[in-house]
Amino acid sequence: MRTIGIIMAGGKGERLYPLTKERSKPAVPFAGKYRIIDFVLSNFINSQIFANYVLVQYLSQSLIEHIRQNWSFSSVTKDHFITVVPPQMRLGEMWYRGTADAVKQNLNLITDYSPDLVAIFGADHIYRMDIRQMIAFHIEKNADVTISAITVPITEASRFGIITVDENDKIIGFEEKPKNPKPIPSNPNYVYASMGNYIFSFDVLRKVMHEYGDSENADFGKTILPQIFKHYRLFAYNYSNHKLAGIKTYEEKNYWRDVGTIQSYFDAHMDLLGLEPKLDLNNPKWPIISQKFISGPAKIIQSNIEDSLICDGAMVIKSSIKKSIISSNVIIHEKCELSECIIMDNCEIKSGSRLKRVIVDRYNIFEPKTIIGHNPSRDAQNYFIDPSGIVVIPRGISKWE
Repeated sequence: MRTIGIIMAGGKGERLYPLTKERSKPAVPFAGKYRIIDFVLSNFINSQIFANYVLVQYLSQSLIEHIRQNWSFSSVTKDHFITVVPPQMRLGEMWYRGTADAVKQNLNLITDYSPDLVAIFGADHIYRMDIRQMIAFHIEKNADVTISAITVPITEASRFGIITVDENDKIIGFEEKPKNPKPIPSNPNYVYASMGNYIFSFDVLRKVMHEYGDSENADFGKTILPQIFKHYRLFAYNYSNHKLAGIKTYEEKNYWRDVGTIQSYFDAHMDLLGLEPKLDLNNPKWPIISQKFISGPAKIIQSNIEDSLICDGAMVIKSSIKKSIISSNVIIHEKCELSECIIMDNCEIKSGSRLKRVIVDRYNIFEPKTIIGHNPSRDAQNYFIDPSGIVVIPRGISKWE
């Protein structure tokens, strides 16, 4: 089946502020050497889907530069590409008004490629997925649309948009944050929640865009799919049954996180740490393609490092690092103590500083004996404190700017 990928990368990520002060949510750095969008792009490339359009919108320059520097690849055929597409305003002077509207505004690009299937995926989740398995399910069910779904306990259903299915996983209804949801027929203790990833048969997508794509807020999850399930064959693909190559026995099976808040973003980083992490990124059979930092090896000098990730080019000198992620080209001077911190690239923490539960965006320099995360009332006077209590330091100024 000839498949094209449409990656929705226009999210503002307002709940991730101030990390999204100058960039969109998919462009936010993650795990020391990645951006959030790297996970969905790696899923497509590893699944051998090489024709992909990335639809961007808000504060998109950082994301555009990241893709240009790290995801451009020459091809011997015109069918291999990753192309960034800002709003084209082909249907009027307006931005994308929802996921479906974004697709409709670019339907000409999809039509020119002449695919059998269109994979429309979000760009702001942390997970690994072989999309070919979802495509095989789509074909087996002779589906018009397939929605990937995670299983969540029925007691947590009120937090999600829930998909109701019959015994064959055919979708028979949608419920938005229901109090009394209908469980999965095969498991009465669980319900299906949409992951925001869709496979459309191309002919069906064109019909749906013509019939339903003119609404003011044309969004697949909120308006389009709840309208069409009675008229088309919609199925839910159970991500819990998905099998990933190279996964370790100790990892959380089919790990998936929406890192839409500072707390969930922080927690997902903590999931990477320890002897048996919930998500182990060291998987050569399913690599996540990362930023190309031109750096030497990390350098650790007479320091105590516990349960942490230290990236290329970082230097830690006679300091203590616990349960932290230190990105590339970070310098940590003597007698510093960092605990449960996320330090993004090109930061410098000078001697005698103590940081606890702090997220530091790129290009920050801290003076000697800086203390953050130990005195909330004092921190509140100088820094941004998330409702979770985590201190977040916005992006600094690059020495090249």
